[in-house]
Amino acid sequence: MENSGGIQASLSGRYATALFGLARDAKAIDKVEASLGTVRKALDESSDFKTLTTSPLIGRADAVKAVEAVAGVLKLDATTAKFLGVLAENRRLGQLPAIIRAFRDLAAGHRGETTAEVVSAHPLDAAQVDALKQQLRTRIGRDVTVDLSVDPSLLGGLVVKIGSQMIDSSIKTRLNSLAHAMKG
Repeated sequence: MENSGGIQASLSGRYATALFGLARDAKAIDKVEASLGTVRKALDESSDFKTLTTSPLIGRADAVKAVEAVAGVLKLDATTAKFLGVLAENRRLGQLPAIIRAFRDLAAGHRGETTAEVVSAHPLDAAQVDALKQQLRTRIGRDVTVDLSVDPSLLGGLVVKIGSQMIDSSIKTRLNSLAHAMKG
């Protein structure tokens, strides 16, 4: 099995690796990855769902029932739905963002791709994402999947991480560098 940069070493990496193994055996890597994308979007957009995954006040049994209901509403595939139940049972729902990232890395590696974490000040449209993928493909010489997120504090530009490499063209960083240069 591919081990993308020590993914298996962390708790979230072990869960992601287990889920990846199940998905691969069921020939459902794409379905599980799509469902995890839906879960990530729900985490970003629903404060109630985020609270469900992070609150220590929600009991194990209630968390299991809640994620079963959420899985139905989000129309998640059976493997992902069952996996969320296991996480709830083991009180590991708080690990979901890291598990999703690790799974995407494993899936990308399986397809011979590299994953780039891209943070932008504003949401990127499809044409911008395609152009960015093309530039990254040219730069690193292989296909790239992008894991997009938005951070308005960047003001403008992008921060791209590929493995240990980081490309920071954000206005925030440029302003901080300018301020630092002016001080000293």
